[in-house]
Amino acid sequence: MGRIKTAPIKSITWKLVQGHKDKLKTDFKENKAIVGSLLDIPSKPIRNKIAGYVTRIMKKEQEPKPIPRIHREPKGEMENA
Repeated sequence: MGRIKTAPIKSITWKLVQGHKDKLKTDFKENKAIVGSLLDIPSKPIRNKIAGYVTRIMKKEQEPKPIPRIHREPKGEMENA
């Protein structure tokens, strides 16, 4: 299980993703440099947390969405009910 991100980390990250989605990647090292250039964050651990969350969001958006399946009863069981 991963660590829970705090509300300020999440809000900063979502604003960053919405405003600069075209610049962000699915690679943590690239996102770390991009976050460092876009935001003035004096703390490396906070920058890394934001970059990690950005990476997770970008990877999640690229995953194919599963197709919902419709479960149907076989015809024989429906007639007997």
